[in-house]
Amino acid sequence: MTSATSTYLGIDLGTTALKCIITDHKQRVAGLAEVSLPTTRPQPGWSEQDPQEWWLALQKACKMLRARNREDWSRIAAVGLSGQMHGAVVLGAGGQVLRPAILWNDGRAGAEASLFNGKFSDVGQIAGGPAVAGFTAPKLLWLQAHEPEIFKQLAMVLAPKDFLRFQMSGEFITDPCDATGMSLLDVGQRKWSSALVEAAGIRLENLPRIEEGPCASAHLHKSAAEFLGLPVGLPIAAGAGDAAASAIGIGAINDGDGFISLGTSAQYFVTTKSFRPRPQQMIQALGHGLPDLWYQVAALLNGASPLSWLNGILPGGTIQTLLQRTQRRYHGPGRLLFLPYLNGERTPHNDPSARAAFHGLSAGTTQEDLALAVLEGVALSLADCQDVLEQEDTRVAELLVAGGGTRSAFWMQMLANVLNRRITIPKGSEVGAAFGAARLARLSVTGEDIAEVCRKPKALTHLEPTQKLSKAYADRLGDFRALYGALKGIQNV
Repeated sequence: MTSATSTYLGIDLGTTALKCIITDHKQRVAGLAEVSLPTTRPQPGWSEQDPQEWWLALQKACKMLRARNREDWSRIAAVGLSGQMHGAVVLGAGGQVLRPAILWNDGRAGAEASLFNGKFSDVGQIAGGPAVAGFTAPKLLWLQAHEPEIFKQLAMVLAPKDFLRFQMSGEFITDPCDATGMSLLDVGQRKWSSALVEAAGIRLENLPRIEEGPCASAHLHKSAAEFLGLPVGLPIAAGAGDAAASAIGIGAINDGDGFISLGTSAQYFVTTKSFRPRPQQMIQALGHGLPDLWYQVAALLNGASPLSWLNGILPGGTIQTLLQRTQRRYHGPGRLLFLPYLNGERTPHNDPSARAAFHGLSAGTTQEDLALAVLEGVALSLADCQDVLEQEDTRVAELLVAGGGTRSAFWMQMLANVLNRRITIPKGSEVGAAFGAARLARLSVTGEDIAEVCRKPKALTHLEPTQKLSKAYADRLGDFRALYGALKGIQNV
């Protein structure tokens, strides 16, 4: 039962942290809690997390919100879910976790991706794009080949956010966005593809049922309600993968709406009213988190994470102070080039073996030079993606930006210059996916008009490109591409 004072809980299971927000009836963020998540890398190119850590993080975040926002917490009418995409959570017959989740930025299944794609002449037209190492289907083939005893016990495969729903409700459910990320969906029809599922070595009964994002898909069961301090039976919206949830959070729900999500990874995202795959260009088409919508996306495996990596290996200081020092010394494109491919890369290279590199180091190189090169490298990667989209007649004049990267106005202005586009940073952009999840929670119980609820937030900042710098960075993009080509043959050495 909702009322004029109802609130809504949005949960975003990210790669580095789980965020929970409470929104009120005016769509204001009334409360926020964030809990860090550990990642393990047992071998180079591998990336795993323990799903039980996600559940514990959710309990901790809910406890924090209950303590800080007691009144708002008591009025929560529904829950919405968002999360990192493509992760393989493998459960046994009793719902037990069989092994750590293999994440989106894990590159172990490159050979299996090629094997999977080779079974179909039209895989991209069915699944929205070719499977890559980070997607779920190749990971299942890898498990079958390398961990056969685990694979034999497999009863259910879930995306990360959907594991949280299972813990909360006992139900196996996903949405069209996360389902697309498995490379097992007939994306145009928004239903599982029997042919793709068979090629991955599993059965349809090993997959969750698909519900549209605003659907009240499940309800909170008693034991989870006790853990989380919420009412038994609370509706849980189907939700969306983090890219689509971010789009919903910033109102990118109309044909041609474009935005960039700049978190641990990055996406250049354009909403479409029809299914428009471009597999040859590594532009994937996915189901949106709202009915009868899709989106095209150029996906980068390296967003803000290279900056976090650099700050972690430099002595002392925070990312904020490093950025401040770099901004004070900035006069235009830096002397160094940086390929940001710490986790391989998807668009435009589809190269899980790609690796990061600095070019142009000298005895006079400073920490600020390194930081500037990292910021520029990520921005140039996005420019690479923008060019691919434009070659396919997908062009946006103005870009909304969401994600943790928006905290740096300096980086956002650089992005405007590199992309030669007006950049708009909406209010609440740093919690875009969680905000989108809260909107889906609201829609699941109120029956309100989608366009009214998912309107664009008030903008905080509009940033116009500086033409002189845009020209300089356009020239720099050619060098950036040439560096990748020059190093490609030696990156595995």
